[in-house]
Amino acid sequence: MPAGTSSQAEAFINAFSLEVSAKAMPALRAEAARIPRGTVISIPWLGSEDDDARLAAARTVRELGFEPMPHLSARRIGSHAALERFLERATSEAGVTRCLLVAGDLATPAGPFADSASIIQTGLLEHFGIQVVGIGGHPEGHPVMSADDRWQVLGRKCQAIEARGMAPLIVTQFAFDADTVLAWLDALRARGITVPVLVGVPGPASITRLLRYAAMCGVGASASMLARYGISIGRLLGTAGPEVFVDRLVKGLTDAHGPVSPHFFPFGGIAPSLEWIAQYRQRVCGSGR
Repeated sequence: MPAGTSSQAEAFINAFSLEVSAKAMPALRAEAARIPRGTVISIPWLGSEDDDARLAAARTVRELGFEPMPHLSARRIGSHAALERFLERATSEAGVTRCLLVAGDLATPAGPFADSASIIQTGLLEHFGIQVVGIGGHPEGHPVMSADDRWQVLGRKCQAIEARGMAPLIVTQFAFDADTVLAWLDALRARGITVPVLVGVPGPASITRLLRYAAMCGVGASASMLARYGISIGRLLGTAGPEVFVDRLVKGLTDAHGPVSPHFFPFGGIAPSLEWIAQYRQRVCGSGR
């Protein structure tokens, strides 16, 4: 299929997933009728929430007809038993079959898990019936790993997940520069890593909020990068949506990039992100479905 066609854009946007925290579950419930059943809802591991809140969120996502993907923050898990308890409850109470592994932001691990690879190695994921294991991708680089190390670690994680009978999935941090993401996808596929990729996309939000989240998450936000996203550093009032980013990404995607779909971070709220998705679909293919 030629790059940039309306059919390609429609297929891309229709495969969207959402990042929704436990505290935002009421908003998800309010907008549930606008979201296709089976949509993946990623539930971040926030330090301000406990396991009961995370599990309640996963149950809500399942109840609404969506696919819960709770995060497991390796360095914040206090023990092997704590991980086992969480997985047992997540799978039995919410039918969880996928999760996203992140290292976490603690300098010193709270328990035995220093990174996401150490969780894979426990064997608990496949033991409790997890079928899809998400791992992080870093189009803009990694704060503590060289490029070569980053690719080697990513490849080893994918191989380890597959060796245990599960399917790897790469989820990237959100970005402002589509060309950077496309170059990273080129490099990923050139290394023979063919697994599906969810590309992080910031949902529409105030420019100041987007910049605040970029600073919190270590996302590049130079003046030139923001200009390519459609933001003028001299005009920080108002809101910005990802239309320039998504247009450029879709235009640059080819069959060689394999399965790639958007993962929305609804920084400005779930309803505005869903409205943007509907408007984008209407613009590219004349359909409000």
